[in-house]
Amino acid sequence: MKPRIIALYLPQFHPIPENDKWWGAGFTEWTNVAKAKPLFRGHLQPRIPADLGFYDLRLPEVRELQASLAKESGIEGFCYYHYWFGRGRQLLERPFNEVVACGRPDFPFCLCWANHTWSNKTWERKSAIQKDSVLIEQQYPGVEDDIAHFNSLLAAFKDRRYMTVDGKLLFVLYNPYDMPHVERFMETWRKLARENGLPGFHFVGMTPSTLTFKQMEDGTRRRVLPNMKSSAEIFRSLLNMGFDAVNSFGKRRGEMMYEGKWKNLVKTILRRVGMPAGSIKYDYARTVCNYFAPEDVWDNVYPTILPQWDRTPRVASYDGVYVNATPAAFERHIRQALELLKGKTEEHQILFLKSWNEWGEGNYVEPDLQFGHGFLDAIHHCFYNS
Repeated sequence: MKPRIIALYLPQFHPIPENDKWWGAGFTEWTNVAKAKPLFRGHLQPRIPADLGFYDLRLPEVRELQASLAKESGIEGFCYYHYWFGRGRQLLERPFNEVVACGRPDFPFCLCWANHTWSNKTWERKSAIQKDSVLIEQQYPGVEDDIAHFNSLLAAFKDRRYMTVDGKLLFVLYNPYDMPHVERFMETWRKLARENGLPGFHFVGMTPSTLTFKQMEDGTRRRVLPNMKSSAEIFRSLLNMGFDAVNSFGKRRGEMMYEGKWKNLVKTILRRVGMPAGSIKYDYARTVCNYFAPEDVWDNVYPTILPQWDRTPRVASYDGVYVNATPAAFERHIRQALELLKGKTEEHQILFLKSWNEWGEGNYVEPDLQFGHGFLDAIHHCFYNS
């Protein structure tokens, strides 16, 4: 059995009434992607899609082509970001609902509940000290809402395409730290799974492998200095909440190792208060080589691989840009990640790819005019030519 690569998938590429109201008629992820401008010499902006064009996810033909490209490269399935804000409020649900309803594409899938509040800082930043304006708040009304949430996805959970780990449905939680009563949520869904004849859930909590806070047992947080030597405490805290596994993300760790922890922390603070902080560029290869923590080899930890990173379409110059992110460098990154999986059980030899199509953050593997199929080819080389 080959290692499993699961690609996070953003359903933002179609207009919805809420985005029309907030940002103007017809707004999608492409709006700001196409308007992006280079900020320095050699900056690859704007990013222009190739094979699939500026697509609309309401078209089944687009979804079929995406699945075909992913399957050919060696990706096992898509992990669709799913938005449930409480009390039945959903956004961007149409593409996934149509995938379930029509049975196409015939390609495995699972879900990641992107449980976070939407604010104006996603697509508009006038300054680093701009105050958030909440567009839609993530809420957790209680058990009845958890039941309604489960029932809204029951058809997907019963679909033969839904991905499993150890025979159980794979479900990822994007922000486990801010969710009150997360243990109760998982307990409720496990009970509902039994009642509906489902095999149960394999719950995965997402987390950076380096944090500047420690989650206390009462749900409060205490500020701590980042631990660059070990992520064991972070991973154990999620497992102790009741998660079956952890999806670790090493971006913060890699950047601190690249710049130096103290320099990185100071520059981050300066940017947040709107003061000049020097260079915001990171060399891709020198950064991702330090992405992985020692505990990423644990059987129940699933590391993340990142092909590129450039959020300037969303936040202008506020966030760091990865330069020299090439398919060849990405292939080396994948091979480093694969070494972490060799001692794990077959079902747990999992890598999460961030992402399939996050064009606004510059982390995507879909074909573009700059590299063509290069990032997909890098995955294929690692999984079929090893």
